[in-house]
Amino acid sequence: MTNQRGKALAAAAVAALCALTALPGQGRAQAANGQVEADAQGRSSSYGYDPGAQPVTGVTRGQDGPRLKAGSVYRSTIGPGAKISFQVDLDGSGDAYVSAVAVPKPDVKVSFHDGIQLTLRDRDGNTCESNSALFGTPQYPRPIAAYVSRGLNRQQTPCQAAGTYSVLIERIGDQAAPWGLELRHVRESRVASGGPSTAPTQWSTASPPAPTGGGRDIHGGTGFADARSMPQGEWRDRLKPGDTLFYRVPVDWGQQLSATAVLARYGGNKYVPEALDLQLYNPALGPVVDAFIGYDGSSPASTGFQPLAPVDYRNRYSNLGPAGAMRIKGDYYLAVSLSPALADALGNGPYGVTLRVDVGGKAKPGPAYEESGPGFGTTGTGPASGTAASTSARHDSGSTRMRLLAAAGIGTGTLLVLGLGVWTLLARRRALPVRPG
Repeated sequence: MTNQRGKALAAAAVAALCALTALPGQGRAQAANGQVEADAQGRSSSYGYDPGAQPVTGVTRGQDGPRLKAGSVYRSTIGPGAKISFQVDLDGSGDAYVSAVAVPKPDVKVSFHDGIQLTLRDRDGNTCESNSALFGTPQYPRPIAAYVSRGLNRQQTPCQAAGTYSVLIERIGDQAAPWGLELRHVRESRVASGGPSTAPTQWSTASPPAPTGGGRDIHGGTGFADARSMPQGEWRDRLKPGDTLFYRVPVDWGQQLSATAVLARYGGNKYVPEALDLQLYNPALGPVVDAFIGYDGSSPASTGFQPLAPVDYRNRYSNLGPAGAMRIKGDYYLAVSLSPALADALGNGPYGVTLRVDVGGKAKPGPAYEESGPGFGTTGTGPASGTAASTSARHDSGSTRMRLLAAAGIGTGTLLVLGLGVWTLLARRRALPVRPG
């Protein structure tokens, strides 16, 4: 009997110590669970999906499909040449936006015309809006995003009624690998009065003064969900070839945004076309502008954009390129990418990148919404403020990591105490005299 108890206690101790030994690896796997899962499903291992994203699978036939609720974030995949559909319920009280971030794996090849196309249709099959996002000239894999919108009283007569609408997402191009998708549905209340429907056509494009006070260090997020807050000024970061890092800049009504990205001298003399790419997205994840430049390492290379149109509700009626996307106040997102070709041409890095951001002009009153403002604002909650998990991740991604470490530490301490207790009990039992019978 005593020997059996001793063996049982020894087995328990071994199990506890095995669990103790495995915990650090387990903690790492749990901390990066989204990325491990992404790898298993053929998605990028570098993009930071929203931790609150719900898995969803689009249908390949008809207009039916899973519903994307306003204020929520979803995660899906799309195969080569595929067309998948989802549904959204739109009421008659405001505008709506449905965005998709396409995330190819970092080791795949993409071409100029590869991308995704989104189409919003009503129940009768009428097209409300159709937009696409292409990789374009920088032909290397990186996250790209596009959206479709339903705007009330915006010359979209078939799409004004409340009801169920379909969102069709289509792969453009002939690349074979599947891509990940991050989907969002956000709404914007109707304004209290009709107001003007003519967009401004003139604004200042004068270069802003250079930032003063020297640069500050920052490290960008790995996706829209954990994009780092980057107010006006000069900022320094370091990227490796193939990286894409995200930053968010709060811009209010009436303000103008401009930005420049500078790739520091690295050494070498082998030219890499489109080595540095700077993309800008509005608060609903609509693309605004894409700037890029080549680089040979021998001297700094810079790219960017001059002051864009001031943020104005009326810009949604504009046909002047990027101006139409400057329609919402809130967090505007900068995505900085380095070409993976830099690794073979000049070295693995990391490469120093300086970002100069200017938000010019005084904030002005915005439109009078019938309800509260849009689901995206200057609060730093990003494009999916309706989910508590997403908001927490944006505000406190570092604390999230600390909480994971703390949880791992608590588990380790518990197992350690358990293991020591078992061994102590076992030692005491071994020290007791063996009774006959």
